[in-house]
Amino acid sequence: MSREELAERAGTNPKYLSRIETGRENPTLDLVLHLITGLEVKSQELFQFEHGGERPQRWRRKLERLVAEVKEEDLARMVRVLEALVH
Repeated sequence: MSREELAERAGTNPKYLSRIETGRENPTLDLVLHLITGLEVKSQELFQFEHGGERPQRWRRKLERLVAEVKEEDLARMVRVLEALVH
């Protein structure tokens, strides 16, 4: 699928997707959910990656730091994304 087609399916701009791909931008939680739908994948597939042998405690601490930075209005969406990954 082309970047343009995915952008259309996700309701965003192809240039924005390009900036996300190259690490110059970070997607919003809403966009991540739209990408999951647009790609027609399970959320677990989108976030599946090798952990490189790092200890689970390190990942938990990193997750705690990230959650602490989330704006209050985004917390409910973050919980839904995490629940989708776990179940």
